[in-house]
Amino acid sequence: MELFFDLVFVLALARLSHGLVEHLTWSDAFQTLVLLLALWQVWARTAGLTDRLDPKQPLIQVLVMATMFGALVMAAAAPEAFRERGLLFAGVYVATEIGRSIVVVLLLSGHEARRLFIRLLFWSGVSAVPWIAGAVAQDTARAVLWTLAVAVEYAPIALGFPTPRLGRASPADFEVSSEHLAERFQQLFIIALGELILITGLTLGGSGFGADSIAATAIAFATTALLWRIYIHRAGQLLAEAIAAASDPVRVSTLAVHAHLVMVAGIIAIAVGDELVIEHPFGHTDPALIAVILGGPALFLAGRALFEYGVFSRVSRNRLIGLGLLAAISPTMIFLPPLVAAAAGALVLAGIAVTDAARARGRPPEPPSPPR
Repeated sequence: MELFFDLVFVLALARLSHGLVEHLTWSDAFQTLVLLLALWQVWARTAGLTDRLDPKQPLIQVLVMATMFGALVMAAAAPEAFRERGLLFAGVYVATEIGRSIVVVLLLSGHEARRLFIRLLFWSGVSAVPWIAGAVAQDTARAVLWTLAVAVEYAPIALGFPTPRLGRASPADFEVSSEHLAERFQQLFIIALGELILITGLTLGGSGFGADSIAATAIAFATTALLWRIYIHRAGQLLAEAIAAASDPVRVSTLAVHAHLVMVAGIIAIAVGDELVIEHPFGHTDPALIAVILGGPALFLAGRALFEYGVFSRVSRNRLIGLGLLAAISPTMIFLPPLVAAAAGALVLAGIAVTDAARARGRPPEPPSPPR
């Protein structure tokens, strides 16, 4: 059921990256981030729902599929959400979040998890105001109001979801199944890589199959494979054990949520770069293009470093070196073709994957040691 739900996020990520390809500016990049945060909230709250309630139950399956349909419509509207599809995107988002919470609160009468979903319902209602107000506003006003709406959605997480008459939530309210959460993140990460494969294949199909486009496709595929290899190396395999071993499981779970959000944002940027490089391997290289070609891997590495910290309480030196290299080579890449910039980013990732393997060779597997 949950993997079926995740399928809609192949479309969601592809639509976000497509919208950024069509309008590759700094303001549009910020707008894409706002939309990603909204869609991420839909995914994260659905993951929390299926962690608390049995997804094999017919009523829960209907609720998850209704959420999936809402996410499908949001994904379809996303590229034009800051233009003529604002009311559609915001209206469906608000209806999906509030509607799901209302149904769950009614279903959970007497259940210990009901209080958490009452908190989610309250804060969804608060955020609905700037969401709808932004939808009927224009341009900068919409961006400001929707940024406020996203802040209202995310700030209560750090504050413990303070709610009238209920106060702050206790750590027990956020307890999760470590195995389930780790599996959900692994599934979502694979889905995100699936979006890269989709974009790469579709773009190659419309490129005319020139030698330069095939070379760019090979680099894009290698980058995708390297992302998987770097993700899964140790920390990606040990999240469940790290949450179970942590003195504060909620903290480790929260770190994992934020880390995966940053990694997925990086994958969206990489998808934009892949599409543009395959279409124009030797075209003009401007700062915005460099930002997605090399900024995407940098975002991924930053998220992966945060993820590693959540599992091992430290960050491997090669991740930091990789971030430094990407930053150092970025200014020079503006004088070179996009294909060369993409190859440089892939080489940095390859160096990290190779050093990961070399460091692990001949050593016993490192156990998780989450921060205390």
